[in-house]
Amino acid sequence: MAKPNIADVRKLTGDQINEQVNATRRELFELRFQQATRRLENTHRFKEARIKLAHLMTVQQEQQRSAATAASAS
Repeated sequence: MAKPNIADVRKLTGDQINEQVNATRRELFELRFQQATRRLENTHRFKEARIKLAHLMTVQQEQQRSAATAASAS
């Protein structure tokens, strides 16, 4: 997995971000399951997945705030 770039995340639509958030949460669940069963080999994937999830959720919040601001301004 490549290092996530927040500029690339900002180019995504709301639906794409939701899909990515769900996929990343599923990946984190699978990583925790692998760790519990001692099958996890690449422990660095935890950090990468958490960073990716944080980027996605940050951009999602930014988009929600900007939509709320635009709706209240009009």
